[in-house]
Amino acid sequence: MNLKNISGIVTGGASGLGAATAKALVKAGAKVAIFDLNKALAEKTAAEIGAVAVECNVSDEASAIHAINDAKAIHGIANVLVNCAGIGGSTRIVGKQGPMPLSDFEKIIKVNLIGSFNMMRLCAAEMMAASANEDGERGVIISTASVAAYEGQIGQAAYAASKGGIISLTMPAAREFAQFGIRVNAIAPGLFLTPLLEGLSEEAKQSLSAAIPFPKRLGTADEYAKLVLHMIENNYINGEVIRIDGALRMQAK
Repeated sequence: MNLKNISGIVTGGASGLGAATAKALVKAGAKVAIFDLNKALAEKTAAEIGAVAVECNVSDEASAIHAINDAKAIHGIANVLVNCAGIGGSTRIVGKQGPMPLSDFEKIIKVNLIGSFNMMRLCAAEMMAASANEDGERGVIISTASVAAYEGQIGQAAYAASKGGIISLTMPAAREFAQFGIRVNAIAPGLFLTPLLEGLSEEAKQSLSAAIPFPKRLGTADEYAKLVLHMIENNYINGEVIRIDGALRMQAK
């Protein structure tokens, strides 16, 4: 799919991987709507890169529908959805205080997995009504998984499960939407220099980097964004989950 003049939605687009992706899409000529719970930060990021900001709770049906309609009123039906909204968390299944609170598990699943599914189903329905391009393509959906889905560490049960769900969702969605010319893929990032890790000391960052074979450093949000753009432009990538991790394989803890 040619990026010029297409309409895109990036969830979690106010910062981190989402902000870099939104910026790269705008630079490539796309019209972009940044969806984020943090309205003020979304507006700041949107103003800086030439996008529009829309407040959205991706795991809430009404909020997502309202946000998609707002974006459609400005840019038309979205041809591209990039799911970057997500939260982390590190809690043992059974810790010193007893079993993990079920609400902690549910919260991460709701935002990361249900939120991605919610946006996928709503945007796919819109894409089906759009006109196909010369290749018969109507849309591209890319969700963010994680290497934790493959090698989840102790304390990552909820996070790994949420990202594993995204991986398992990719192929059946790609198969279902194929008849409509909609491709579905996912990216599984390793250790990236996002706002969560930027607050760490240099010593801590170097310690994390030491586990990465090559290049021996944390990934950058721009590198994630470059992969998103390639997956949109390469029409033959469909139903795939691509790791971007410098050959990292996470240890147990």
